[in-house]
Amino acid sequence: MLVETPAGFRPLPRRRAWTDTVLLFVEVIAVIALIGVVLNAFSIWRTLNQEVAAAMEQPTPVPTPLITAVVLPSGHTPPTAENGAQFNEAEIPEHLRPIAQTIASVPLPTASPAQAIRIQIPAINVDAPVVQGDSWEQLKKGVGQHIGTPNPGENGNIVLSAHNDIFGEIFRELDKLQPGDVVILYTAQRQYTYVVIGTQIVEPTRVEVMAPTPNATLTLISCYPYLVDTERIVVSAVLQTP
Repeated sequence: MLVETPAGFRPLPRRRAWTDTVLLFVEVIAVIALIGVVLNAFSIWRTLNQEVAAAMEQPTPVPTPLITAVVLPSGHTPPTAENGAQFNEAEIPEHLRPIAQTIASVPLPTASPAQAIRIQIPAINVDAPVVQGDSWEQLKKGVGQHIGTPNPGENGNIVLSAHNDIFGEIFRELDKLQPGDVVILYTAQRQYTYVVIGTQIVEPTRVEVMAPTPNATLTLISCYPYLVDTERIVVSAVLQTP
């Protein structure tokens, strides 16, 4: 059977048809390749952004613990010593003495109505003023609060020290305190009561007893034993809750 060919229709030469097919295939490959290039570029861009973000991201800074003491406060030679009572520099390890000198120059905090101004310990008949700072000169005036420790009633470890055998012998009888005895701290606004929980005798370099605490605590420090002063007595107390 014969099929009529439409007028004007001329079949493409076989070679041209094959060429068109090859060109179509190349175009498809080119489009696929272009899509691949775009996707790859997008992936590279995203990776670069992630790397830049990671480079810009700094670790959360962890504060360096501030060195606030190299030996426990109130250290001195006994009044019976050859040269009498004076600051006992020999307690400070030689390599730490420059640090101790730097700490000694820390300025006193600005006066505040929230600061401790008086301390009472009924069990051993203590009733004395509290001053800011626990240097040799400050402890001539009364009980010294270590700079940087919290105010009465606040969370943290408020550290107070006084001498046991000079300048009024304010803390002479700390060793007589028993668990359950109370320490009352006064500010210009109110009073706070702390309850004794324990006593320990430590070396002058045991500064960790002054470390911050999560709860409201009180640490009392003095030289020990009486008229020997080679160690420290440390009394710990906690804030009495209403």
